[in-house]
Amino acid sequence: MTDFLRRIFRRRRHEEKPPFCTVIVAAAGSSTRMGGEDKIMADLLGEPVIVHTLRALEDCGRINEIIVVTRSELILPIGEAARRAGFSKLTKIIEGGETRTHSVRLGTLEADGQAELIAVHDGARPLVTQEVLEKVIRSAETTNASTPAVPVKDTIKRAVDGVVDSTPKRQYLYAVQTPQVFSADLIKAALQRAINDGATVTDDCSVVERLGVRVTLTKGSEENIKITTPVDLAIAAAILQWRDSR
Repeated sequence: MTDFLRRIFRRRRHEEKPPFCTVIVAAAGSSTRMGGEDKIMADLLGEPVIVHTLRALEDCGRINEIIVVTRSELILPIGEAARRAGFSKLTKIIEGGETRTHSVRLGTLEADGQAELIAVHDGARPLVTQEVLEKVIRSAETTNASTPAVPVKDTIKRAVDGVVDSTPKRQYLYAVQTPQVFSADLIKAALQRAINDGATVTDDCSVVERLGVRVTLTKGSEENIKITTPVDLAIAAAILQWRDSR
């Protein structure tokens, strides 16, 4: 391991308090598959999706600060919805960048100087549970890079030009979720490196993987879905109603 990574991974091992954790909520997407409705502000049982997301994060005792990164036109609506909900951990709502990587990087620059851990969570994942949050944050305290995931149920085919090329073994395949949690110095450096290199990545784990860092998987939840289409919104409503009936 290089001296650079050793410096990043040097942590205080005997603290009485958990490390300060900032969550960057990525909410700057274009919602192109929602049929004209913005998924972040879409109604989910009487409240915008983003309010459900922020409430789950607000309720987690291991989270100290929440920063939302979104499109400029959503800053005021999200702020007003958050004010009505009375969230205390939401400190900033800022405008995102041209890509997810740029947006998350801007969010990390706004994190409190005390932050030892930085988590990145999709604004459109309103159903994340406290168990998922607790497990992944605790894991990142010792591994420096952790993400929740669930085993893939369906058989996956790799295809080229519409023709099956191979069938990966399902036992090795996982669907990765958020929040993805990292050592603060690690994710900041990895994001900047990805931007400098012009790298295209699909999630935040990928930017640290580019540095040769291993990411630990923790137990995710099948309820922790990402709202991308109107069908997902209907499923989310059904899950919330199911939770209330238990």
